[in-house]
Amino acid sequence: MNQILLITDGCSNVGESPVVAAAQAYAEGIVVNVAGVVDGGDMGEHGAAEIAEIARAGGGMSRIVSSVQLSRTVQMMTRQTVVGTIRQAVNQELRQLFGVESVGELPPPKRAEVVRMMEDLGETAKLKVALLIDASASMKPKLHAVEEAIRDLTLSLQARVGESAAAVFHFPGEDGREACVMDCPWTDSTERIGALFRRIRIGGTTPTGPALMHVIDYFRATYGKIDIEPEQPLPQDGRDDTGGVRSGYVV
Repeated sequence: MNQILLITDGCSNVGESPVVAAAQAYAEGIVVNVAGVVDGGDMGEHGAAEIAEIARAGGGMSRIVSSVQLSRTVQMMTRQTVVGTIRQAVNQELRQLFGVESVGELPPPKRAEVVRMMEDLGETAKLKVALLIDASASMKPKLHAVEEAIRDLTLSLQARVGESAAAVFHFPGEDGREACVMDCPWTDSTERIGALFRRIRIGGTTPTGPALMHVIDYFRATYGKIDIEPEQPLPQDGRDDTGGVRSGYVV
């Protein structure tokens, strides 16, 4: 099961439509979920509407949350997408085999058996989650919450029985030369996830559509592969004065 989890405060302003890009992802079997982050004020109507449209086109869900709610929301959306994908597949099989529309229409003993099977699949199915982080200027005060949310998600993926991996991207790239930058390829390592925030420089425009297409291309290039790359030594540096955002070198 493949997911893109977009974390943004909305209002893309460069390149192709993120709604069209999300629809392309869904057509290729990738669900797009969107967490809209607000901090110290209400998200504009345009940003909130765009977030909902991206998720709808990507077959996923959207949530508007505060920074303190982000970690729990990211884990919930990932888990619910797995459950929903399994339920959709099972219901399709039930229609073909038994002529019923959902598990709820089965006799109680058979229903209990199918529910147990779905729960097992939720824990054992292969799962790949690509996290796509809006690093435009307005996200600067929220990036520490994003960092914590991604670390917590990685820990929850490690707790699954099935093979799980996360990759992390941010947009835009340095000085706008790239729409999107990959910070970490598929990994199950919390150490690598924790180190990646040293690479992210905040600022610039919001090319959400091109960034989504970049991640779709990565899924295409790594389809069927969760080959975890060897661990690399991590640079030793600390936090600077950028509001809790790590810095040290620039991608």
